[in-house]
Amino acid sequence: MAAVKKSKVVSYTKWGYIFLMPFFLVYTVFNLVPLINTVYRSFFEMYMDGFSQVGPNFVGIQNYLTIFSGDLPRYFLNTMIMWVIGFVPQILISLLLGVWFADTQIRLKGEQFFKTVIYLPNLIMAATFSMLFYSLFSTAGPVNGLIAGLGGTPIKFLETVWGVRGLVGLMNFLMWFGNTTIMLMAGIMGIDTSLFEAANVDGATSGQIFTKITMPLLKPIFIYVFITSMIGGLQMFDVPQILTNGFGNPNRTSMTMIMWLNNFLYSKDYGRSGALSVVLFVITGILSYIVFRINTKSDEY
Repeated sequence: MAAVKKSKVVSYTKWGYIFLMPFFLVYTVFNLVPLINTVYRSFFEMYMDGFSQVGPNFVGIQNYLTIFSGDLPRYFLNTMIMWVIGFVPQILISLLLGVWFADTQIRLKGEQFFKTVIYLPNLIMAATFSMLFYSLFSTAGPVNGLIAGLGGTPIKFLETVWGVRGLVGLMNFLMWFGNTTIMLMAGIMGIDTSLFEAANVDGATSGQIFTKITMPLLKPIFIYVFITSMIGGLQMFDVPQILTNGFGNPNRTSMTMIMWLNNFLYSKDYGRSGALSVVLFVITGILSYIVFRINTKSDEY
């Protein structure tokens, strides 16, 4: 009997691996192989000079030295600034709405309608959002027309540093705060309601319940939202690309790291684009690890 049971276990294990094979096959072909190829190409000089191909010539870490001696710090700072501008109001408003929608005592009227409305921008393509904002906030756009109609001086939103950065942050906020609200609301609704009831019986205020119960138990969801949002911010491309026509104006103050990478790819400079991709991958991994360790270490005390 023991031998029969053992053979069944082995059989079930075999079928488990068989069902996992399609995933590993797709991952290997479309993720692992391109990743290895990118790392490999990053050590070669390989670009187009007119209609002729230069390379591949092995140059070691020269592409990485070129990246770090160039505008990497500047474009990294641009990327993080525009991400923070959009993320700070996003997490605050999403947390507020998540608490309201998850609170059974408040019972907001038209709750389902508002949930649908705040999630709708998430369904709109970033390119569409960018074209809309470009039309609205251009020098001859309706926003400046309204300002002029009220007796004010038109604002050149697309020609000032903080005008462009503010618009990029605003668009990222509008596109993603609905999704963040849903995730935080789901996390709050997953908290045992008996904890809130016990706190109310003990005379705890709403602020105490929020800071002592809701936030600590919501921490895993909050960490997930923060890390995924940060990764998305580091990969920011389409919104500033379309809003500034790929130039990162004014004076490249809205140029992101992925826009810089796109310029390398457009000029067929596969060596430096591969090096920048690897650097971006490492930066993303390091920042994600730091955020995760800071939050998990605080739980130990």
